[in-house]
Amino acid sequence: MQADSVGNPLDLPHSASELPPSPRILVTFPTYNEKENIVRLVPEVHGYLPAAHVLVIDDNSPDGTGILVDEMAAKDPRIHVIHRSGKLGLGTATLAAMRYAIENQYDFMLNMDADFSHPPRYIPSIVAGMTKWDVTIGSRYTTGGGSTGWPLKRRILSRGVNALVRFLFRMGVRDASGAFRCYRVSLLKVARLDRVRSRGYSFQQEVLHACHQAGGRFGETPILFENRKFGYSKVSFQESIRSISMLVYLGVKSYFRRPLHKPVFRR
Repeated sequence: MQADSVGNPLDLPHSASELPPSPRILVTFPTYNEKENIVRLVPEVHGYLPAAHVLVIDDNSPDGTGILVDEMAAKDPRIHVIHRSGKLGLGTATLAAMRYAIENQYDFMLNMDADFSHPPRYIPSIVAGMTKWDVTIGSRYTTGGGSTGWPLKRRILSRGVNALVRFLFRMGVRDASGAFRCYRVSLLKVARLDRVRSRGYSFQQEVLHACHQAGGRFGETPILFENRKFGYSKVSFQESIRSISMLVYLGVKSYFRRPLHKPVFRR
């Protein structure tokens, strides 16, 4: 695993003995029209994490994703679903998942896309990173990582956004825009998620910045991002422009603002 350490330098890295003997893990999937994928994805995740609970946050998918997950949950107590009234955005869906993880006292929250672009085979290495870190990122841009099936324009945009984030936010990570991450829930409790303003795809960078400000320590482990096989991408040009504009606004504020206090997270 290639990792970068950030946060309070006086804190020592976690050792395996500091982890709960059997951590309670919540795997979360924001969904909108992912019926074809979710029915295959949940069993595959449980193949790697049999004891984990799964939470689907569905934005009233017209294809019946939410109804399908209700049927799955009726047969399996490890499966849960939050139904929302409409397409309210990736950021608010992930925030809802974080609140659920906090309220139900999970130890870790592992977030993934529901379209198999985050292959479940990387779950063990991401969870293993939590022996050292407070957020472990499934990274396309650390040594050994990459993406497949992406058009050139999307590759250039993604690398450009991450270069901008590294310059403005100074968090020490190479992949700040991917959603394949495991969070320590005790960090989320103090990360001031109520101040997160982004609701679209800039959410991933902003919530990571909130964890960084709270004193969280980050690590990255390589993944190969695979373009979806079923359904269609929700990323639009307009959303990309809005997200980049939000990142520039937040990043400039962060770059020129000196910290007013030391990180508050204590392990």
